Amino acid sequence: MTSASSHASSSRASLRVLVYSDDADTREQVILALGRRPHPDLPEVEYVEVATEPVVIQQMDAGGVDLAILDGEAVPAGGMGIAKQLKDEIYRCPPVLVLTGRVQDNWLATWSRAEAAVAHPLDPIELAETVIRLLRSRVPAQT
Repeated sequence: MTSASSHASSSRASLRVLVYSDDADTREQVILALGRRPHPDLPEVEYVEVATEPVVIQQMDAGGVDLAILDGEAVPAGGMGIAKQLKDEIYRCPPVLVLTGRVQDNWLATWSRAEAAVAHPLDPIELAETVIRLLRSRVPAQT
């Protein structure tokens, strides 16, 4: 019993955030903007960097992802199309944040069913505030 209860308490030791972009610089910008702990009330973040659509689908199907950040400008598969597919196919899909090419494209995130959108060039403060809001929907604040 002790191992089960200790495993349950350690299951929230970190949050898994999938970061998808075919551009390594974009993935790095996201991770550097958020850091290991975007907010003191949340557990540390473990990043899963992904560069291709098939690996996004594989990781999301496997479960355990608390938030997916998808680059809408990625090629050949853009993050908005992937977001729509994930929302259509995964029961209780975790929140999705789409990075759009420009603010005027944020309305497309509605079509993709993403919970939020942040436009390039990435504003670290806006990105962090959006991610914190989405992660708080997954984990109650620690006191």
